[in-house]
Amino acid sequence: MNLQLRIGTRGSVLAVTQAEQVAAELRRRYSDLAPVLVKIKTSGDKFAHIPLSRVGGKGLFIKEIEEALQDERVDLAVHSMKDVPTEITSGLSIAAILERKNPSDALISRQGKKLHALPRGARIGTSSLRRQAQLLHYRPDLTVVPLRGNLDTRIRKLRTETLDAVVVAAAGVYRLGRQDEITEILSAEISLPAVGQGALGLEVREEDRKTHNLIAPLNHGPSALTVAAERAFLARLGGGCQVPIAAYGQLDGDQLHLTALVSMPDGTEIVRGERQGPSAHGEEIGIALAEELLGRGAERILEELSRVEIIPPASP
Repeated sequence: MNLQLRIGTRGSVLAVTQAEQVAAELRRRYSDLAPVLVKIKTSGDKFAHIPLSRVGGKGLFIKEIEEALQDERVDLAVHSMKDVPTEITSGLSIAAILERKNPSDALISRQGKKLHALPRGARIGTSSLRRQAQLLHYRPDLTVVPLRGNLDTRIRKLRTETLDAVVVAAAGVYRLGRQDEITEILSAEISLPAVGQGALGLEVREEDRKTHNLIAPLNHGPSALTVAAERAFLARLGGGCQVPIAAYGQLDGDQLHLTALVSMPDGTEIVRGERQGPSAHGEEIGIALAEELLGRGAERILEELSRVEIIPPASP
């Protein structure tokens, strides 16, 4: 008799694709395991018509899935790590980080033009204040259009809302097998990725040692090291979704190189820095870089943006 494992996931095409990839890997490793997907609608999905910066709160894309974990309606949750708050819900833990895919942002242009070649005033859709800030810093003439919805929805809006381009996470485009639609992978100098972007995390109940042991072999050490450094940076800053924050860690042998920034949403001011050190000390590197940026102006940006009032939307 096969052992059933219930995997909680959002219901978007991308989320289901990611969860199915996890299920397939578990089936490959354990012939007696029968993973099944349990689709769960999250607050982030319910308010898909409103910019994230106006919704407020943390864990919008994982809250209901974590509740299902706590209630033992699912045994395992698959999350995009960029959606996971730095403070993990009590009783739960991220037991494995899968090998990270391309963490960059990708430009998909309606007429195949790269970012530098888009016409003056071009309309670019994005769901992220972080991307907005860096796009406007690079090209202040652009018009950034708030864009919500699942990845496939956002790509479709490129045409239905007469945009010149959209900027999305490259990893998601690759996971959907739509990489041929990418016009340009944006360099980290133009658009530094979000913390954890491109990495998937597997969350379980802390006391569920059986599931812990099943998924432990899926953990990818190098990806876990870089994501831990980025999350330590974010945790030290404590910024919310209304603050453009980015961080990207890379390994070179036993050295970890971390680049990060904090920005005003309009891109007029960016505080950026980088640090390097032994990968075993990744979290200390993240904290040290955060404190450096706070001292160079990021603290003032965070204080200013913390005064922006967020009015929670009514339930749809």
